[in-house]
Amino acid sequence: MLRTLLLLLALVVLVWVALSIVGWVLKGLFWLAVVALAVVAGTAMLNSSRRR
Repeated sequence: MLRTLLLLLALVVLVWVALSIVGWVLKGLFWLAVVALAVVAGTAMLNSSRRR
């Protein structure tokens, strides 16, 4: 009984850690995409102002 409970607790902790890491990675990728879009928009503005 106690061994089953400990295994279940270990499984829950492992799932929690895995989801935390996945969430951290996705959050980082989201902000990387936001920065990339800002750089692309800034470059497009600079290029359009230089052509005129």
